[in-house]
Amino acid sequence: MIKQISCQGTPYLIGFKHGAEASTEIARSIAFYTSMFLIRSKKSWPEVLEVAKVFEKEISSKWPRYLEEMRGVAEGSGRSVEDIVAINCRTEIAFGLFSDGCTSLFWETKGANLLGQNWDWNPDQKPNLIALTITQPSLPIIKIITEAGLIGKIGLNSSGVGVCFNAIRAPGLNYNHMPVHLGLRRVLECTSAKEAVETLEREGMAGSAHMLIADGGGEAVGLEFTKDTFARITKDSRGRVVHSNHLLKEHIGFEAPQWMKDSPQRVERMSALTEEFKQREPSWDEFSDLFKDEDGLPGAICRRAEGYSDAATLFNIVMDLTVPRAVVKMGRPNEDGGVIGLDF
Repeated sequence: MIKQISCQGTPYLIGFKHGAEASTEIARSIAFYTSMFLIRSKKSWPEVLEVAKVFEKEISSKWPRYLEEMRGVAEGSGRSVEDIVAINCRTEIAFGLFSDGCTSLFWETKGANLLGQNWDWNPDQKPNLIALTITQPSLPIIKIITEAGLIGKIGLNSSGVGVCFNAIRAPGLNYNHMPVHLGLRRVLECTSAKEAVETLEREGMAGSAHMLIADGGGEAVGLEFTKDTFARITKDSRGRVVHSNHLLKEHIGFEAPQWMKDSPQRVERMSALTEEFKQREPSWDEFSDLFKDEDGLPGAICRRAEGYSDAATLFNIVMDLTVPRAVVKMGRPNEDGGVIGLDF
């Protein structure tokens, strides 16, 4: 079962406990990304660390408590600070060449605000996932599923704010803006989706991605961004937002390549599945079952690593932000990979 770690206190102490309790997973995660950087972007790990040093300087200047937490992770796990910065900035350093494909959905119903996604990535990284609880003074409690060593990822907070993440490959990098995974962390330090979206737009994002940000009050925004642009996707007439791994909105000056041929198909498929409810709203179980769909394998909503696909669904998360609570199914959600609850 996935390792569950609870951290509290100063940024350094939060990071140190994270690092100490997940030191084995962090070492394996760094080894995994050392190989991935070399294969995908032709960068050796020493070359990756040189880029990380540029980010480290910027993070130290603008978001010092995040760097302090990463310093704690580094010292707790016996790694260098640059190692930890590198994996937290892996999306930007790889210039979008890491294709972690995912499908996300928000649906506002009369009794619940449901948010969920499948996170798809190389199966070799599955043993390095951890469940992290972060308690900080004067901020909401955060519960995320993350790759060991990363201080931000997918999850929810005690104020009922939740976030899902979809990688998008668009060219360009802005060192002056916030790295994507730090942005995910920043979202979960907010008390509303509105605050989270406005915060990210104000900070600017270093690379390209999509975050589906929602809260227990029914506010939901699909926030697409590149290094210079933002675009908001709002709920449709039935309270839904669907996204995968390509830009749905126009971003002037940016042409994102169609790097996952199944991404449009997954948006279409999830939209079609939700239409089957006609005017009826889904229950928790029915919403969860949407992520088990295998139409279009191997690049289905519930992805399998075979044929052209080197990624599989490594976990599924479904949240009810009204409560708030989440249920995480490890592995593909139509298989028995273990279940954990994220409750407050």
